[in-house]
Amino acid sequence: MNPSSQNLLLISCLLSLTLLFIASEAIFLPRKAHVIISNDLNTGSDLTIHCKSYDDDLGVWVLPPNKDYEFTFRPIILGSTLYYCSMQWNGGFHWFDIYDQKRDRPLCSRCLWKVRPNGPCMFNYETTNYDICYPWKEDA
Repeated sequence: MNPSSQNLLLISCLLSLTLLFIASEAIFLPRKAHVIISNDLNTGSDLTIHCKSYDDDLGVWVLPPNKDYEFTFRPIILGSTLYYCSMQWNGGFHWFDIYDQKRDRPLCSRCLWKVRPNGPCMFNYETTNYDICYPWKEDA
């Protein structure tokens, strides 16, 4: 085999390996999840949120009425990704698991939440309403 044929074969092999790596990553990694949290308190109050996971602190954000905060992440393969948020307004303090992979992955990859005084409500893609509502978590 002459040198130019060897170079062409080497380049073809490297290109094939690169494409194989990209394809395998796309197959084995879970798709990204997007969480959008909206201030729907209907009190005219700002909503202060602080969201975290086991290894990621997203910081403190202040949402004026009807404004959103959004974050994106890639859930882990084992299915145990959890993000929780504390939420404060008018001197009150509440918290909620805003993304629980076991609960939410079957329902959404773009999870839309409206924070209301009685608890957060998730957008239901089947009914096209924010009717998947939960109470606030109790302190342990």
